[in-house]
Amino acid sequence: MMTNEQRWKKLSKLLDEIEVYERCLRKVQFDMECCAPEEGIPLAGADMAILGKHLHRLSHAKAYQTLLEALHEDGEGLTPVQKKAVEHLYDRYQRGKNLSAKLSYEMDAAASRAYGDWLAAKRSDDFSLFRDSLAALIGYTRQEIDLRDEKKATYYDTCLDDYEKGGSIKQLDAFFDALKARIVPLLRRIQKEGKPIRSDFLSRPVPIAQQEAMSRYLLRLEGLRESALVLMTTEHPFTDHYGANDVRVTTHYFEDNFISNVFSTLHEGGHALFMQNEPKELYDNHCADNMSAAMHECISRFFENIVGRSEEFIRFVAPKLRELSGGVFDDVSERELYEAVNLAHPGLIRVDADELSYCLHILVRYELEKAFVNGEIEVDEIPALWKQKYRDYLGVEVPDDAQGCLQDVHWTGSFGYFPSYALGNAYGAQILRAMQKDFDVYAAIAAGDLAKLRDWLTERVFSIASRMTPDEWIRAITGESLNVNYYLDYLEEKFKKIYAL
Repeated sequence: MMTNEQRWKKLSKLLDEIEVYERCLRKVQFDMECCAPEEGIPLAGADMAILGKHLHRLSHAKAYQTLLEALHEDGEGLTPVQKKAVEHLYDRYQRGKNLSAKLSYEMDAAASRAYGDWLAAKRSDDFSLFRDSLAALIGYTRQEIDLRDEKKATYYDTCLDDYEKGGSIKQLDAFFDALKARIVPLLRRIQKEGKPIRSDFLSRPVPIAQQEAMSRYLLRLEGLRESALVLMTTEHPFTDHYGANDVRVTTHYFEDNFISNVFSTLHEGGHALFMQNEPKELYDNHCADNMSAAMHECISRFFENIVGRSEEFIRFVAPKLRELSGGVFDDVSERELYEAVNLAHPGLIRVDADELSYCLHILVRYELEKAFVNGEIEVDEIPALWKQKYRDYLGVEVPDDAQGCLQDVHWTGSFGYFPSYALGNAYGAQILRAMQKDFDVYAAIAAGDLAKLRDWLTERVFSIASRMTPDEWIRAITGESLNVNYYLDYLEEKFKKIYAL
């Protein structure tokens, strides 16, 4: 008769091998998205599908199942972290235990093909090149959910709960209604009454080499360990990691949009901070990286906006910006720069959206995902509906699909992630309020002491994220459940001052 300590050791040994396959699979994906030649993408996708096939075999083995079920039923003798790891693993196993090796392989292959098709469609501005892959992924998503023993009220409710435990259409409808009720009137008031803001200098060309130097400076400033970090470029920036000592940040440079890279780097650096600073105990016991998507996006949006677009940060970083841009911004005052990077002007592209209108971009995606995952609209309707919603919510005319429904990479893999960005914004404002009770946050930012923020987040936020549900986590940090009004108050106070309303 095995003890639980013996069971855990055996399970941990199996998990060591499973995680090797998981890391290798994601490394091939990183290579595919960052440096593989276009003609090499199909082979990378095929490699990923084969790795996924072996991963499925390991994670569905009888020995793995028996050990996991036994420890989930009785965890006596395990440490709290080991118990939490078992809980996470069991939840994940329950979601996929009925998924056959054949279907898992087909889904992995379809996702890999979808990335190549999306890339070709975006570059050609031709939605038809991506249409069949998107329809296939939606079909596979429904098929996978149908196989589960437990599922939520609708397909999309299940997708939402996968990304944000406890998330639902009901919750998010109320959340987005609250955002619309205060953001849309403020945006309209700014457009009618707000003072003019100079922004002509934002499109001045800056060589890519200088932009890369700025990216590296910003990542150092955020407090990241450079010896455990890689910076590369890709079509759509993202960050991944293979343990705390191998974190990979990507960005995208535009010669005539230097500022885009600044905020992309700050955003992805926020993700990297989370990845580098989870406790070693979590990594050693297969419990790390189990926070929700919104908990992760909270930190990236925090550094991109609450820190990066603050007047204190702009004043601190302006001299370095002038130096590394080769004097391009020498005639721009710090106040002008601050106002320009906070220009409330709805545009086409989500990743370049201003802080005020950003959640309206997410709302468009949320409403479309909800509709096509639940079968309320057909895939062919997406481009036209996208354009209509941008017209209705943002007052923006979408000229083509490359700048419309093809702009994001997210629909090449899964559905339900987009709301995480908006939830992350709200979490971040609430966490800011808690942080300000302990020290003068903006004084630290003004001094360029972002390490002080990192250390507070490491102790109060990163250390507990993988041990808790989203609601438990935000209550542990702030003393209350998510309250969207902190975020809305933050936006109103900031933008009324900028626009002298």
